Amino acid sequence: MSIDYSDTGLGRTTDYDSALDARLLYPIARVRARQAQGTVLGFVGCDLWTAYELSWLNGQGLPQSAIAEFSVPCDSPNIVESKSVKLYLNSYHQHVEPSWSTLQSRLRDDLSSATGGGVEVSLYTLDDYHRQRPTSEPEGHCLDRRQVSINAYTPDANLLGLDVDRDVDRELDTDTESEIEETLYSHLLRSNCPVTNQPDWASVYIVYRGAPIDRDGLLAYLVSYRQHQDFHEQCVEQIFADIVAQCQPSALSVYARYLRRGGIDINPFRSTHQALPPAFRHVRQ
Repeated sequence: MSIDYSDTGLGRTTDYDSALDARLLYPIARVRARQAQGTVLGFVGCDLWTAYELSWLNGQGLPQSAIAEFSVPCDSPNIVESKSVKLYLNSYHQHVEPSWSTLQSRLRDDLSSATGGGVEVSLYTLDDYHRQRPTSEPEGHCLDRRQVSINAYTPDANLLGLDVDRDVDRELDTDTESEIEETLYSHLLRSNCPVTNQPDWASVYIVYRGAPIDRDGLLAYLVSYRQHQDFHEQCVEQIFADIVAQCQPSALSVYARYLRRGGIDINPFRSTHQALPPAFRHVRQ
């Protein structure tokens, strides 16, 4: 289901200003999409934003450069539209901040006000970020080389299900526990911005405990987002909710690492039990 955001003023031509202005941040109520999708808040997690284009002036007028991470709790009332965050961050380029810590505080206050939640802000030099956020891949099974016929390109939860063959094999082995734990991932997630229809590309990681999920069905389901229009956060919440409904795992985490647009990447994480995502970034980021 596509949600109409034409009444929000998003997607219109915008002037770039050199004056710092927190009013550029455009909040969007999460409940709008959650009500449309029938999403129940049965998860914890956050949206981890990475801003690669942050610059300001120090007290001597010398430009400073940093990579910023913003962690927005998933129970905050609002998300913030990504272009408005870009415009807000760009308004710092001629702004004077006496120290990195005062900048960090200002960012935290403005983003927390816009989202209605307690946003955590971390600033990194480029060297520090390279050391603390190395590109890596979690241990797990990549679904992308499976020989699957695809004919659905809008989300279809009925593609999800359990792997009956692996279930039977497990029942025949009396020493096998009733649940498995595994990580399945794909680099083929694609959705579209509901405002501009620009493509959003991501790698998605699904970590679960429970009866074995059918891998072919999961891959087909993830690919079915290819023509879907929604924000990153809502896509991940729908994936989480559909897996819970169709596969009933006892534990589940869904983490999408989206490619950056406008110097920002957005990485939503939703889990039954884990508040913070694993500390890595994908090679495409």
